[in-house]
Amino acid sequence: MGYENLRLEKGMYRQAGMNFTQVLESLDPSENYRGTALEGTDAFQRQLKRFGIRAKGAGSSKVEKFFSTVDSAVLFPEYIARTVRQGMEETSILPAITATTTVIDSMDYRAIYSAATDTTLELKNVAEGESIPETSVITKEHLIKLSKRGRMLVASYEAIRFQKLDMFGVMLRQIGAYIQAQQTKDAIDVLISGDGNNNPASEFAIGDDPIFGEGLGYDELVAFWGVFDPYTMNTILCSTATMTRLLKIPELQNPLTGLNFQGTGKMGTPLGAQLHRTRAMADDKIIGLDNRYALEMIKAGDVLVEYDKLIDRQLERAAITTIAGFNKISDSASAVLLV
Repeated sequence: MGYENLRLEKGMYRQAGMNFTQVLESLDPSENYRGTALEGTDAFQRQLKRFGIRAKGAGSSKVEKFFSTVDSAVLFPEYIARTVRQGMEETSILPAITATTTVIDSMDYRAIYSAATDTTLELKNVAEGESIPETSVITKEHLIKLSKRGRMLVASYEAIRFQKLDMFGVMLRQIGAYIQAQQTKDAIDVLISGDGNNNPASEFAIGDDPIFGEGLGYDELVAFWGVFDPYTMNTILCSTATMTRLLKIPELQNPLTGLNFQGTGKMGTPLGAQLHRTRAMADDKIIGLDNRYALEMIKAGDVLVEYDKLIDRQLERAAITTIAGFNKISDSASAVLLV
């Protein structure tokens, strides 16, 4: 078939504005395979089939299969990047707390925000001849900081060449999960402390106005929910220890809530917010947010691997990294409750 004639080389990883799979797709479009047995595969997956490389399952290939030819070795860095990305996505809560993701091709990002005031948010009729209320969209004073997160893959080719890809993939997904945990910590730091533009989250303590009470209970959660107007607190972040305290609140022991938790592993609240636990949260602290307006994720490209080393089987120290940062879209769409 046509894809078998592709000549694979390192330069495919260096084409500006395109990742490796996009380069393959430009040479071997997936639309050409409609109505065939390969429909539903992308160009990279078809190249794996070309060389007989099976990445999953009991009959998965050994790592050395990638290095059976010079061309097939070029596929190895993309395999690693995809598997690490899979590990990042498997347990990631970032899609649940970010309103949008922006991909850029530089290390500098100046975000925009809506300069709204109580006056501009006021609901009022516009009489004939009067000016229509304005919403000013301006750039933030300081650039958004992007951070490089990653792990160093340290292994000799001889140590892994006979390993099945199914098992090697588990190691790579663990690397992805670690990178994802670092990014989650970055996102939570921005929600709490701000993105460098003097916009930390408002903090509320139980017992103080407007959250009167003596401990963490349903009334306190309702009061916390109320401070978000005109936004809606639809997401709650907390640590495992704080989550166990929440689960002991009688209103959260509703049979339907328990059935949902047992069936899906996701705990909702009587307030309609989705509850997420994460190691990145400190104990005795809850973040509430409206995930439609609170946070933007900025990514400088995708998962990056040192493809030269991997293709040449120089795995002794090969970096796997990703660059990302977070921008607070609306200061009032997130807040912290000290419990």
